[in-house]
Amino acid sequence: MAKAVADTQGENQAGFAFDTTTVTGFSHMHDSGTGGSPSMGNFPIFPQPSCPDDDINQCKWQLNDRAVAWTRNSPRASPGYFSIALENGVLAEMTVTNRSALYRFTFSNMSTETLSPVILVDLMDLPKSRKNGTASVSPSGRLTGNGTFNPSFGAGKYDLHFCVDFQGADVRDTGAWVKNRANIGDNSVTVLEDGSNTASTLSAGTFTRFHTPKDNVILARVGVSFMSANQACFNAEKEQPNFDFAGTITAAESAWRDKLNVISIDAEGVSSDLQKVFWSGAYRTMISPQDYTGENPLWESDEPYYDSFYCIWDSYRGVHQLLTLMDPLSQSLMIRSLVDIYRHEGYLPDCRMSLCKGHTQGGSNADVLIADAFLKNVSDVDWDTAYEALIKDAEVEPANWNVEGRGGLRSWKSLGFIPTDDYDPDGSGLHTRSISRTVEYAYNDFCIAEVAQKMGHQEDYEKYIQRANNWQNMLKEDQTSTIKDVDTGFTGFLQPRYMNGTWGYQDPIFCSPLMNFTSCYLDPQGHETYEGSCWLYTFYAPQDMATLIARLGGPQRFTSRLNYLHESGILYFGDEQAFLTVFQYHYVGRPALSAERAHFYIPSQFNTSINGIPGNDDGGAMGSFAVLSMMGLYPMHGQDVYLITPPFFKEVSIRNSVTGKVATIRNVNFDPTYKAIYIQNVKRDGEPWTKNWISHDFFVDGGVLELELGLEEGTWGTRVEDLPPSMTEYQF
Repeated sequence: MAKAVADTQGENQAGFAFDTTTVTGFSHMHDSGTGGSPSMGNFPIFPQPSCPDDDINQCKWQLNDRAVAWTRNSPRASPGYFSIALENGVLAEMTVTNRSALYRFTFSNMSTETLSPVILVDLMDLPKSRKNGTASVSPSGRLTGNGTFNPSFGAGKYDLHFCVDFQGADVRDTGAWVKNRANIGDNSVTVLEDGSNTASTLSAGTFTRFHTPKDNVILARVGVSFMSANQACFNAEKEQPNFDFAGTITAAESAWRDKLNVISIDAEGVSSDLQKVFWSGAYRTMISPQDYTGENPLWESDEPYYDSFYCIWDSYRGVHQLLTLMDPLSQSLMIRSLVDIYRHEGYLPDCRMSLCKGHTQGGSNADVLIADAFLKNVSDVDWDTAYEALIKDAEVEPANWNVEGRGGLRSWKSLGFIPTDDYDPDGSGLHTRSISRTVEYAYNDFCIAEVAQKMGHQEDYEKYIQRANNWQNMLKEDQTSTIKDVDTGFTGFLQPRYMNGTWGYQDPIFCSPLMNFTSCYLDPQGHETYEGSCWLYTFYAPQDMATLIARLGGPQRFTSRLNYLHESGILYFGDEQAFLTVFQYHYVGRPALSAERAHFYIPSQFNTSINGIPGNDDGGAMGSFAVLSMMGLYPMHGQDVYLITPPFFKEVSIRNSVTGKVATIRNVNFDPTYKAIYIQNVKRDGEPWTKNWISHDFFVDGGVLELELGLEEGTWGTRVEDLPPSMTEYQF
């Protein structure tokens, strides 16, 4: 839960960004890699070496006033540790436990005669959403308080509490501050939103001023809690009783090593940059969702509570599939948490952060996570209640489908698509994204059908497998597409439809980098696709690739069309819908082309430069794509299917932390220049393996998959009988 880092001014969704110049504080909770508004960053603390002329009111209090430049190339980051040097002479280092952060502030090259550090706490958060707040300071220098804030991408509000203790210097005095004035001796301050005083205009808090610290170092221990300030203090005292900075780093490193060492690679010949892409991707995948068990004031439960599902629309395509491989126990706890949220909130979330319901971007994609976990036998889940939640998503429209469930279910059931002019008296929500919601609802229903069939609910299976075909109802077979008035040569695209069955029109390249790229976000003017074009969404039918390929002209035409998507500038790789298109060549018997595409995007889009993640990391989504692609087994979300491509290493092994079995993918004739990336033959445990995909039992039972590589495309995985599963039979 605790994620300490410097907060910079600029595009600072997760606190720190390298392309900034100033630091305004150090805060203790963040969400990583999100888009839109910054997230959390509550109650930043900020150290100042001393006040000019030793006058407390000449210190800087307000966020913009106290901002100080940070020294270029000074940031250092590793699992459990971050440090940065400020140009006011402060070296700030930080580490964390589950519910607390520990900061070490070193005041460098300063005279002990004038050094009298002041450390303030600010009743603020990164998005400046505070509604009210209270801060107190005790004679010992302990800072405590709380505030009410808005979630960064959701509805409602949340309360958060903090507790700060210090070590390393004697307390000189304490006080409170409001705006630019401080008062020694005041032991509390309260701020209320009253129209004129908002978080953006009124910053306030408390402070502790110290005598010269021993060795010029002060430690600040910050506990955080959603329950109470007392709980925040308890969390810090329990987890870090001794202010042991080095010991806390060691413990954090050990915890991360335990999580990451289930993967081992033979990186002989592979550049250090590519290794960094791989391992940092694995690290970022494991940052969220976050374990808030014991920190949920909304309901009492013996079940785990996870938060920062931010958002499932981003994470259902890779994050949870990689977590199932690396940490199946945590994935089980997360699925159990989703089910428990359903028990108490009435619906599975599609997004959740800071104890609040997040905005739904497309379908009810927790359905995909449930199906994915069910098919892969993730343990200790109440599958009967999970199934009940799936059926409710599919059948019962919520009052506000902006934050849960699905909208337009009346049309979905009667018409088989979401109309642009949908009449929906059953609930309220943004009447946009009719195309992207239709294809996602169809896939959500397919995932429900998979679970229904395996659980023996045959009637439900037949209903939802039929509804999984609904994506076809928006495929306009004679629709063409042009770029700068030149016909692309491809026909048949998803298009909007009205309730009377007639067609509307959205240019197939609209909301791509070639046309009105930023016009399809989550707002009333958001149009009929979400963060992508009709060109892109026309490829989204992972449940029935056989039919999609047939309706788009057959395998050769489909291959040409997929090439065009990747080569024309239509595709933006910073959104997760792009992931699937890299590997869809498998479905036309061209796995070699999937390997080519993976090697194009890594490293062109995924590298170690400042811009080395396309778009936002989206809570580890981009990181998971890089890791899975480089492992050579890309999962089809919501299915028990991994598409096989060559790993980027001579060998990759992953140990199942539940069964203890090790699955190894080994390249024979490995070429670190990546010219020989084409699979010629495959053996599984010494026996020929002709399918271009494999199921999850490989990771549960362990074994060895040997891929013989060559310089040219071979015949392996090209036969119809070797293609991945599809709802209908391949017609070629």
